[in-house]
Amino acid sequence: MTGAWTAAAVDPHDDGEPPDADEWVDVTVPGRPERFAGEDAVAYRLRFDDPRASDTQRTLLELRGLFARASIWMNGELLGEHDAYFVPARFEFDPAERNELVVECHAPQDAFGGVQTTDLLPEDAAVPGIWWDARVRVRPETFLDGMTVRPRIEDDGAVIEAAVTVDAAAKLDDRVTFSTRPEGFRGGGTMEQASVTAAAGERTTLTREIRVRDPSRWWPHDYGSQHRYTVRAKLGETSVSETTGLRTVEYGDDGLFVNGQRVSARGVNVLPSDDPATDVERAAAANANLVRAHAHVPPHDLHEACDDAGVLVWQDLPLTGDREYDVDRGEALATALADEYGHHPSVSLYGVHDDPRSPFAAPVSGGRVGRYRFRWRAWRTDYDHGSDEAVADAFPADAPVIPVAGPPGTAPDAAHLYPGWKYGTATDAEWLLDRYPDLGDIVGEYGAGSLAFGGDATGGDDVPGFDADAHEMKVGDDDPEMSQSYQAATLKTVTETLRRRGTDVLAAFALRDTAPDAGMGVLAHDGSEKSGYEALAQSFEPVQAVLDSPPEAGSVGVTVVNDGPDAVEPTLAWTAGNAEGTEDVTVDAHDTVAAGTADVPRDAEAVELLLTLSDRTVFNAYRL
Repeated sequence: MTGAWTAAAVDPHDDGEPPDADEWVDVTVPGRPERFAGEDAVAYRLRFDDPRASDTQRTLLELRGLFARASIWMNGELLGEHDAYFVPARFEFDPAERNELVVECHAPQDAFGGVQTTDLLPEDAAVPGIWWDARVRVRPETFLDGMTVRPRIEDDGAVIEAAVTVDAAAKLDDRVTFSTRPEGFRGGGTMEQASVTAAAGERTTLTREIRVRDPSRWWPHDYGSQHRYTVRAKLGETSVSETTGLRTVEYGDDGLFVNGQRVSARGVNVLPSDDPATDVERAAAANANLVRAHAHVPPHDLHEACDDAGVLVWQDLPLTGDREYDVDRGEALATALADEYGHHPSVSLYGVHDDPRSPFAAPVSGGRVGRYRFRWRAWRTDYDHGSDEAVADAFPADAPVIPVAGPPGTAPDAAHLYPGWKYGTATDAEWLLDRYPDLGDIVGEYGAGSLAFGGDATGGDDVPGFDADAHEMKVGDDDPEMSQSYQAATLKTVTETLRRRGTDVLAAFALRDTAPDAGMGVLAHDGSEKSGYEALAQSFEPVQAVLDSPPEAGSVGVTVVNDGPDAVEPTLAWTAGNAEGTEDVTVDAHDTVAAGTADVPRDAEAVELLLTLSDRTVFNAYRL
């Protein structure tokens, strides 16, 4: 859309009239203008000329990332309202020679503001606004308006159900051509036609089931290729298309299965970012095969990047914290989320409610007394899953859904575990899983925070997303190097404990700091690597040798873990100071095997493990 956007803070109102303000300031749209952080309502205004080349053309307004509740006016007329930022807002309008668009955005009034409305992010992350895109589209009198596709694997092949909306200005009796084409690989395409009739001024939806011959499936990157198909519908000179992939996802007592193949998911939580595609790239480079879109819905850029990279997505609803919510609205948002994002083959898990209780908001010390305090807090925490399970049922029946992701005490479907940060030490992960074995199946959060180099090294006071009290208790030093070393060691210990114990899905918290100076990320806010990034990448290697406990002088056990789809027969070599040893092992797919012990001399400064496989060598290191 050509023209200059302006904006103003306004008083929220519901009188049906467009807002006005004494002063409008220049802003960039899409975006989150920092000057409006903390405002309850912000109005955005754009003046533009008639974009049509002829009077027979039609104009459609499309707004994406409209946060959170919005009213939209064109030339003083209310076009409509919108209240789900991850679903595009679309309106048709009759343009004048000169037009004025006004969009009034309100801060969330219910529990579905997501992580943007929490102290994990800076205040300007929740600026009411047009976050992702704003444009006017010019269309002919009759056109195709949007397509949804739903792939389905069947015993004798696959079917893609395609639905397209036909908007007819005049009486219509014609045919829509549907075609499918493999993207980036050799395979068979299809083409077929379907009749469509509509009265003048009618919008009708045409649905077609397209059978895919000899289908090629989409796989996570360490299991196979990322085959995808583009479905296109064409009517006259207009066309629409969507790209999808063919795969099945199931979760049960035996673990997570993609296309009937067991998959061990190792990943990271991602928070709202200006560059979600790069975040996916950085996660994959750290050997992650999963990202959790933590309590928010990113733009499609993230999911498209995951489709391309073969990275699974655990996609949450924007629901976090202990506020009560309207179940009917939750069900409606769950349906809308699946409709909007379900065509992405990477979307493999949905989450409903994040952290409905916070029994460990204040950190707990370690030792025997600390364990008693931990058990007491967990025991006295009570949470009813009823509402969350009702919302979970609104997602498609073939999609695994996690109703509650939260701390011990909430009986979570996915556990948030913070040994070494919110309570105890990193080695207490063993004790936690011994005492509460159900917590080890899916772990949606774990980790520790750290300071960033070049920041204001004051212990991270008042930095969004960073617990300065936990840092003081666990690290007790404002040296970024020491802080990051502690974070790296904690991540390494907990990650490798979870892998040794066969956790099906695990996601460290988090990929990137949400603010300068400090945070929970293994990347600083500017994208630079902290020590934890390399530590996590080592611990996430699909086949890796790990120590059974943090190293110290004496004998320490070594385990080889294999998250891959095939058995391996590597050779392990270890060194610690002047000591060394080797061991040949055989490890079945998704299994672990004891690989002897490393005898660590008292003067050793590090233990290094080298695993030689048929096609590569894998390194792991521990500092004493």
